[in-house]
Amino acid sequence: MKKIVLYYLCSMVVFATTTLMPVDTIEVNGTTKDMVLDGTRLVIATDMGHIEVYDVEHKEKTQEIYIPDIKDFMGDIMPARVMSTDVLGEKYLLLSDSGKGGYSNLYLYENNLMQLLSADDKETIIKARFIDDSHILLGYLSNEVALLDIKNKKELYRVQLSESKFSDFALNEDKTQVVFSCESGVLNVVEVKSGKILKELKGQNVDNVYRVDFKNGMVSGAGQDQRGSLYDVKSAKGDYIKGSFLIYGTALSPSASKVAFSMDEKNNISIYDTSSKSKIALLKGQKSTLNTIIFKDENRLFSASDDNTVMVWNLNQK
Repeated sequence: MKKIVLYYLCSMVVFATTTLMPVDTIEVNGTTKDMVLDGTRLVIATDMGHIEVYDVEHKEKTQEIYIPDIKDFMGDIMPARVMSTDVLGEKYLLLSDSGKGGYSNLYLYENNLMQLLSADDKETIIKARFIDDSHILLGYLSNEVALLDIKNKKELYRVQLSESKFSDFALNEDKTQVVFSCESGVLNVVEVKSGKILKELKGQNVDNVYRVDFKNGMVSGAGQDQRGSLYDVKSAKGDYIKGSFLIYGTALSPSASKVAFSMDEKNNISIYDTSSKSKIALLKGQKSTLNTIIFKDENRLFSASDDNTVMVWNLNQK
């Protein structure tokens, strides 16, 4: 009898899951590598040596910012791959490959382009985000965190978090804390101003965590082990939702009441209630491997894959 009741309840949950298609798309000149949202501005980094800025309310491109081409290992001229971007006021950040030894180029754009780091600095930076007008947080391939003083082009600190290879980081809302993920599955919560490790979040992932998000005191992790992890940062306690494939992307809604994970081999996005872990919606339409998901609010999302189409979603779609 218990088995029959359980089967019936599970059937009801599956039946209640809403399947949605994108309400709109944004076509990009290149393959999307990173994406950030600031108010109504969606900033998209591409592998064609530029970022594209979109006004998501008026549905129009407002700006394109290019960086210099690079030479590949064969000596051929080609666009630089912009692998990380950010925006703060009228300042834009562009982190790219240099074509030399795996080292990075870091640019700041405000009316004109200024290079902060080049291949000559021999730095292997994977991700960069603004902290304020004067500082940039850097995530190194070696799983080091550093805080860069923009004016002096010097790091105020650099801290080795572990011996595992870096995967991703995500800042909290006021940019006082950041969570770092790596190939070990352990997540480190770090104080931004000092680089001090405040807490370790572990036990829910046992392999590489490709992506993380950090909202309203909660962290989500997208795992190679097919686990979508959720942690309460204050208590360091967590849980996970099992997927059926490598999970490449995740995002939390602003209140952290909802979480998005790419849970299957078709790159569909599953939306869950973080309290009950029940699936709310299944978003279908991604064409290739998903790399970025962003909640604009509790019901509107943007997602990007390794292609030239950014998808727009609305969970309240009729």
